[in-house]
Amino acid sequence: MALPTTDADWVTLLSLLHDSELPQLQLLDRYYEGTQPLAYMHPDIQREIGDRIRPVVINWPQLVVDAIDERLDVEGFRLPDEEEDDDDLWRVWQENNLDEESAMGRVDALTMKRSYLAVGTNEDDEATPLVTVESPLEMYTYVDPRTRKPLAALKRTIERDSLARISQQYATLYLPDRTVWYDWSGNAFKETQRDEHKLGEVPVVPLVNRARTADRLGRSELASVIPLSDAANKIATDMMVAAEFHSIPFRTVFGVGPDEFEDENGDKQSALQVIMGKMLAVPAEDGREIQAHEFSASSLTNFHDTINQLAKLVSSLAGLPPDYMGLTTDNPPSAESRLAGEIRLIKRAERKMVGFGGTYEQTARLVRRFQTGEWDPRLKRLETRWRDASAPTEAQSADAATKKFQAGIVPLRQTREDLGYTDAQIARMEEEDAKKAEQNPLADIARGLATNPLPQTAEPVTEPADAVA
Repeated sequence: MALPTTDADWVTLLSLLHDSELPQLQLLDRYYEGTQPLAYMHPDIQREIGDRIRPVVINWPQLVVDAIDERLDVEGFRLPDEEEDDDDLWRVWQENNLDEESAMGRVDALTMKRSYLAVGTNEDDEATPLVTVESPLEMYTYVDPRTRKPLAALKRTIERDSLARISQQYATLYLPDRTVWYDWSGNAFKETQRDEHKLGEVPVVPLVNRARTADRLGRSELASVIPLSDAANKIATDMMVAAEFHSIPFRTVFGVGPDEFEDENGDKQSALQVIMGKMLAVPAEDGREIQAHEFSASSLTNFHDTINQLAKLVSSLAGLPPDYMGLTTDNPPSAESRLAGEIRLIKRAERKMVGFGGTYEQTARLVRRFQTGEWDPRLKRLETRWRDASAPTEAQSADAATKKFQAGIVPLRQTREDLGYTDAQIARMEEEDAKKAEQNPLADIARGLATNPLPQTAEPVTEPADAVA
């Protein structure tokens, strides 16, 4: 396919590509929110039940996404040859509220295959570029299949009036050397402003989930869960319908036809309405005595067993521990067994850190480019520092970090970082350590020898010559 040669052509192409994918993205978003349409329910049953039984939604898709996102927390950015985090990049991160915004972007990426981070000029503070997290429902990028970098990006937003009608539409086209803003004018977008920034790269970075070599647009974490979730919601709703029919004793009347029943307004009731009223009418010949019979209530165990089986399948596919899905055993799990059950979830979160970290690092390079006007080659080795995905208890973290320090594997500063202390807190601790060392230098030496003892020599001991008889 030939690439567009004008800005208007780029807007048209990206709009068409985005529009073709929007229905799928919106459906994935509804599954996460638990507002998806109920599958498998027969229309006649829905029509007869009406509002008496509402669809039961077991929101497993949201559980699958949140279980991973809860283990993804960015703590800073660091170069391999630096002892401390890059304070300026972290300042820009926090001043753009990316502690909160980045979490929203990760949820969107896990749910709808991807989200985006856009970098731009901050008119109020040139030293702090504007970094925003964008929804895949509003933005789309065209990625170069060779370089794997965006060639163009388009963001479209809609304003609505008090009656929820579309009042205005806006678009922003991001290209390697310029950014163009548009307003909707009748039947097309009209350019209102442009910025010839000559950046050399599109200032938009996709945050892609489960990218493949042949599919750089990503894949939703819900793809394998949705069919099982639909089945569970159907079974749960059927269980409520069954409870309406059979959990209360069912009555039968022999000798009365169903067309003889009337509602409170004197209108004839249909056969299904009679059944839903917990009454089964069996017509008989004239003159036969009317007899009534009551059945015992039905058990709903078969529904429970089916939902539990579906929960086991979701647990296996999503790598979630069974108790996350409400599956419990008679014996409460120990701390070791719980950690073993979370191994797949931990590893899955660590895999996300690799991909998502690359996006954040490229965003940081764009930030520095906006700040200085030049690309910093050192930032090609930038690393995103994440919180431990295993989420151990504070006592477990302290025990593991202390043992590593005592064994001489890591220095004291790394131990404090592993325990989650910030650079400012560590700096204060080191100041206190220095003061104590000045007051009692021998104690500091003894403490160092206790953690790193001198090596023992194995040289043979020789006696003086005059000691030999």
